[in-house]
Amino acid sequence: MTGFAWIFPVLAAAGLAFGIWQRCLLRRTLRRLNAMLDRAIAGGFSEELFDESELSALETRMSRFLRGSSLALKKARGEQEAVKTLISDISHQTRTPIANLMLYASLLSEGDLTGRQKEQAAALLAQSEKLSFLIQALVKASRLETGIVASAPAVNPVEPLLKHAAAQAGQAAAEKRIRLAALPFQGDAAFDPRWTAEALFNVVDNAVKYTPSGGQVTISARSFDFFCRVDVEDTGPGIPEEEQGKIFNRFYREKASGGTEGLGLGLYLAREILTRQGGHIRVVSSPGKGCVFSLYLPREIFQHR
Repeated sequence: MTGFAWIFPVLAAAGLAFGIWQRCLLRRTLRRLNAMLDRAIAGGFSEELFDESELSALETRMSRFLRGSSLALKKARGEQEAVKTLISDISHQTRTPIANLMLYASLLSEGDLTGRQKEQAAALLAQSEKLSFLIQALVKASRLETGIVASAPAVNPVEPLLKHAAAQAGQAAAEKRIRLAALPFQGDAAFDPRWTAEALFNVVDNAVKYTPSGGQVTISARSFDFFCRVDVEDTGPGIPEEEQGKIFNRFYREKASGGTEGLGLGLYLAREILTRQGGHIRVVSSPGKGCVFSLYLPREIFQHR
């Protein structure tokens, strides 16, 4: 047996050499894969291997994938540009006719009219204003959805946001003899002031619309570790549980809305605005006990992707 003792060191050396060779081969393969990915990220990927190896097959598949992805990206960008142009055209082309319609309806209502004619002129003006609001809301929604406009959140105090929403909805609340209050709050959150003000106003306006005369709408806020929660509480009729998941959809109107004016876009826009800032919105309600809409604003800036 001693004559074969030399075999074991030779086998061990061969095994070690084979292991080193495999490791070097693996490292070389990983370097080539990293180089392929670097070229792909830089947009200059091209096939370099043209043999029957697995690495060559991988390059071929990656090349096909990247070409397809590039074409899809170009198509998506082209479609986005087309939508952007369409939205711009709609906004531009409808602005003047609607403004003229509202102007002449207003002038007509101030003329020497009979009672019936005054009612008709008032209805014409109201419908013109509704059409103007609809076009503006649709343009805003489309711009948000297509990324034409983006929110720019920054850390801001929350209390001015609450007061501004109360001031905007103050006249409508006063006309219905609704008590509208924004409670004091000391705290910050990360949000885009202009867009978030619109989201909160849409929720407050919705609360005022559905709260009966003599009711109350309260705007308050509370800080948590990661979010600041803004609550809009009303004493309205409430929302059935089966409808609560639908009210944030575009153009959805509650079955019990009756003759309440609305287009079904306010809550949808509020959800879209908050989502793009890393926040969200929810509602807690039951029929006959009013609603509490909660808008969650992140405490730190969220980078939307």
